[in-house]
Amino acid sequence: MPFFRLNKRSSDSKARKGVLTTFHGDVETPVFMPVGTQGSVKTLTPEDLERTGSKIILHNTYHLYLRPGPQLYRDFGGAHHFSKWNGPILTDSGGYQVFSLADLNKITDDGVTFQSHIDGSYHYFTPESVIDIQKQIGADIIMPLDRPVPYPSEKITAQKANRVTLDWLKISKDSFKNSYNYHDYDQVLFGIVQGGVYPDLRKYAAEETVALDFPGYSVGGLSVGEPQNIMYEMTDHTTEYLPEDKPRYLMGVGKPEDLVTCIGCGIDMFDCVLPTRVGRNGWVYTEKGRMVIKNAEYADDNSPIDANCMCYACKTFSKSYIRHLFNAGEMLGPRLASLHNITFYQRLMENARNAIEEDTYTEWKNEFLAKYTGDDRKK
Repeated sequence: MPFFRLNKRSSDSKARKGVLTTFHGDVETPVFMPVGTQGSVKTLTPEDLERTGSKIILHNTYHLYLRPGPQLYRDFGGAHHFSKWNGPILTDSGGYQVFSLADLNKITDDGVTFQSHIDGSYHYFTPESVIDIQKQIGADIIMPLDRPVPYPSEKITAQKANRVTLDWLKISKDSFKNSYNYHDYDQVLFGIVQGGVYPDLRKYAAEETVALDFPGYSVGGLSVGEPQNIMYEMTDHTTEYLPEDKPRYLMGVGKPEDLVTCIGCGIDMFDCVLPTRVGRNGWVYTEKGRMVIKNAEYADDNSPIDANCMCYACKTFSKSYIRHLFNAGEMLGPRLASLHNITFYQRLMENARNAIEEDTYTEWKNEFLAKYTGDDRKK
């Protein structure tokens, strides 16, 4: 059974439409994966997520390793049984979390010693241990330990991190192949392409990673502070060297305008904490940009957040009521905003897939970007 089937290519961009096939269900691409950092997408139940149209979610290896620990996941039969999410799950390697705390960590060519943000205890990640942790957690798609670099970084720093990442990819692949399978279903290991913002390093990393023949490829180390145009350029450049018949996952990128643009660069999979994070702070998405629902202008507004949205929040409540919930400190406010935002993202992905199917992707993308004002509405 093939893991990925490519069904349609855009004739005027690199946009693609396909299907991921996993033990826990099929997933149409392009797809957005809500982030359940600690085994839960904040404020939302698995039933909520199903109603938003979500098909696959992401869990974070670093956080689940620290609490509650991979052995508990294994004892409960894996992430699906423990969290009661029945669809596919992807786990990241925890590499970004570890390296973003570089001041607290000791990084070597063999692995990284890091200090827990919970209790200050010390831990050690190696490529092999990260594979074993994720196998115990039981995600459908897992990631190898990699070494991203911050922006800006000198080229020599990015070059060294590239070398380490490629060495760890080889170790990870061997470990994945030879290590114990804790659950009664197959898992898939992706490769990760690093290289910072240097096109030649990206090309080299992509070619070397593809040579290792993974079933899917992640583009890592972007959206770490670099200008938006550079992120787009590096994404488009990297996909030039990735195979057409395998999925491409852009890690941690999640503004609506970024998703729409990067689908046109040939990306199939996205994840980001943004829709639930801003939702908990009273920001909601519309086709014209983000709206701060807590603002006074919505105090007596009886209309829904989005009249075209079929989520529970929009079908049931007014802007005025949701604003009241936030200002009163009621938990229902963040929950409704998060529910709406995830629905908005899934509807955006559905519209993108339809545009690819109809071979009108570039036209649709340009129309969306012309209406969408991004962060400007926050003022």
